[in-house]
Amino acid sequence: MAQLQQGGPDEKEKTTALKDLLSRIDLDELMKKDEPPLEFPDTLEGFEYIFNEKGQLRHIKTGEPFVFNYREDLHRWNQKRYEALGEIITKYIYELLQNECHLKKVTLPEGYGVIVLNPNENYIEVEKTKAQIQLSSDISDEPAEKREKKDKIQKETKKRRDFYEKYRNPQKEKETMQIYIRDNGSPEEHAIYVWDHFISQSAAENVFFVAHSYGGLAFVELMIQREAEVKNRVTAVALTDSVHNVWHQEVGKTIREWMRENCCNWVSSSEPLDTSVESMLPDCPRVSAGTERHELTSWKSFPSVFKFFSEAVKAKNSLVKPTPTRRSNRIKYEEF
Repeated sequence: MAQLQQGGPDEKEKTTALKDLLSRIDLDELMKKDEPPLEFPDTLEGFEYIFNEKGQLRHIKTGEPFVFNYREDLHRWNQKRYEALGEIITKYIYELLQNECHLKKVTLPEGYGVIVLNPNENYIEVEKTKAQIQLSSDISDEPAEKREKKDKIQKETKKRRDFYEKYRNPQKEKETMQIYIRDNGSPEEHAIYVWDHFISQSAAENVFFVAHSYGGLAFVELMIQREAEVKNRVTAVALTDSVHNVWHQEVGKTIREWMRENCCNWVSSSEPLDTSVESMLPDCPRVSAGTERHELTSWKSFPSVFKFFSEAVKAKNSLVKPTPTRRSNRIKYEEF
């Protein structure tokens, strides 16, 4: 009886064999078996999507928003389709930022495909040393051997750039792969790199951050690493559904105090926009973004974010701290 209740030795052997079989099944290969080719259009029109006058992505024929599950039971194929469309939208947005916002596209570092948009035309001059300026003026007098070496380096740089482009664009390759980018191997590293090489050297009088989701965690890490510099340069920070955690990231008291005064987090919530939302963390105030959808928190809260920034500039000039939003029940945090 005891043996029957436990399933018996035969049942255990069958279970072990089944587990062993499942462990040897390559789920990725199984998913690929009945999957259509990973070949997608290279234009928005090819996907039958356009941006309407409100800047919303809509289907040309139906007028409906983007549908992820284009084909049932083909999650991997749908994901690749989503990524391919994302590449096209990324290029479209870069063009808008360059043409309409007059931002400058800079590739970093050493020809890799990470792109930063910078409105300051003179930041490169700030980075140049006297030795670099002298070198550029005497380039025509360089020995042939030195010029050949420099040409070789430039060719290697182009080769790395082409290699990156080849694998980052799913239009060119059926499979994509992640490539480690020196000094930018994680969002946190990238935030610090961009701060050190661009933001800290810019001529802007007021620096603002809008950090969505994991971007909030990256910003907090930037504060930990560059606290004095951030406090000196940054006027205000708008977080949208940020996933930062001041306890897990071991944020010090002085940073928490600064965040309470200069940051606001618009979080996903069913409450109306700007309604105060309680938090157990002693950092910045939290208010509703006016939506329960994580991916829409930035879009929905933009009017309040820009109002917050405008008030921050006025407060900075008058030496009075801004009120991020209306919040009659703002939480008073205890000091920990």
